[in-house]
Amino acid sequence: MKSSGAEFLGTFWLVLGGCGSAVLAAAFPQVGIGLLGVSLAFGLTVLTMAYAIGPISGCHLNPAVSVGLWAAGRFPASRLLPYIGAQVLGALAAGGVLFVIASGAPGFDVNAGFASNGWGAHSPGGYSFTSALVVEVVMTLFFLLVILGATARRAPAGFAPLAIGLALTLILLISIPVTNTSVNPARSTGVALFVGDWAVQQLWLFWAAPIAGAVLGALAWRLIASKDD
Repeated sequence: MKSSGAEFLGTFWLVLGGCGSAVLAAAFPQVGIGLLGVSLAFGLTVLTMAYAIGPISGCHLNPAVSVGLWAAGRFPASRLLPYIGAQVLGALAAGGVLFVIASGAPGFDVNAGFASNGWGAHSPGGYSFTSALVVEVVMTLFFLLVILGATARRAPAGFAPLAIGLALTLILLISIPVTNTSVNPARSTGVALFVGDWAVQQLWLFWAAPIAGAVLGALAWRLIASKDD
């Protein structure tokens, strides 16, 4: 229960910090933080939570990461459902808090996107379904490689949160124009359910692609790493 509670709080912080920066601050008049700021915000949420709850739960904050760690032999199957449930609930709670905050601004329209992920007309850059699928799979694959490598036994102690947070920042810098960047089914769900309509219709991809990418990342790690890692 303690580890699941930590995952709930950590994922709440991820969605509130990352999606909150996109909804509230990305295009704020004259002082908007833009794509770079949103990318850093997501990375900083993971970095700070990795130090805060890493010793308690491992700081997955992401169903795809949990599945990937299981596929790599780093996480027991018996804990998958409690972790994923806590992550999704944390994301939904954060989405609700963000909705309350954002709706206090004049002219707020949740149908404008609310930091949801999408393709086609709902991609920031108008990218196709194929582009969205490929970017989500590949980005999550490399995210898992970084996580597995940074937390390996032979990795320098204490630096994993930095590597993982910076990796997520880089992933967002690459892929925000394509899908608004998911690589995390809980993050996608936490805002999509408040938008409904197209965001919910396209949500399946942002579960399937990150999980597929995470499993591929775990398999790639097994190919290149030694048993001691």
